[in-house]
Amino acid sequence: MNHGNALVYLNGEFIPLSEARISIMDRGFLFGDSIYEVIPAYGGRLFRLQHHLQRLENSLHAIQMENPLSRAEWENILATLATQYQGEDQSVYLQVTRGVAPRRDHAIPEETIPTRFAFTTPFPTIDPQVYEQGIAAITLDDIRWRFCNIKATTLLPNVLLRQEAKERGAMEAILIRDGLAIEGAASNLFIVEDGQIITPPKGEHLLPGVTRDLLLELAAEAEIPYCEAPIRADQLDSADEIWLTSSTREIMPVTHLDDRPINNGRPGKLWRQLLSRFQAYKEELR
Repeated sequence: MNHGNALVYLNGEFIPLSEARISIMDRGFLFGDSIYEVIPAYGGRLFRLQHHLQRLENSLHAIQMENPLSRAEWENILATLATQYQGEDQSVYLQVTRGVAPRRDHAIPEETIPTRFAFTTPFPTIDPQVYEQGIAAITLDDIRWRFCNIKATTLLPNVLLRQEAKERGAMEAILIRDGLAIEGAASNLFIVEDGQIITPPKGEHLLPGVTRDLLLELAAEAEIPYCEAPIRADQLDSADEIWLTSSTREIMPVTHLDDRPINNGRPGKLWRQLLSRFQAYKEELR
């Protein structure tokens, strides 16, 4: 399918992407005053949809907005979009902005109609070499704002961090704040120490990832020891394994950090075990 001819959802209508328009006075455009979600769809079935919709609710509440649509309405919209690429896994994006105000003003207007937007694209292909060789990452100071648990579209710091990683030959940046490793610029962080999986606890400095939570569930089912605890930056140097997770990248093994090999530069045993369980979970959706 030509992506320009694909249908998107915008404010109650399904229209071709090439015809979708928003006002230049939309606060999402002017201020990044908006929330988003990215939901995988495997075999046309939306991945942990209720978890994503709950996170949407939480983020909207945090910026003093009510969800303009019910869960049933979101389910119908997203399921309709996911029918467009038959036989392909997809990445479904939705965004809610505070809407159009009569003038540009930082203060939140009393009455606006939220802009509702959603579209889908074929899932980005994961290079098979990643599973054999892993990825490179670098550590950078966390320059983002305080409330990273809100999935807002104000992502310029993340963009700059990812760009620096790219320019230095890495796929991702692991962010350091007050001596602690928090998460990636667009991913959650896991390490393995002495056979135990460790991931930072939820809080305002990191995004509560849906894939992150699933990984902990799979570890519990497999009776693999894990804990949610702060990770000191120096623990990255001695970690047996490092992983990064997200909806679109799934579970990425970091085999080189700041040009230094992790686990002799190869993906680790626990990563392979959890990846196998994750892939089995996905197959149950098809």
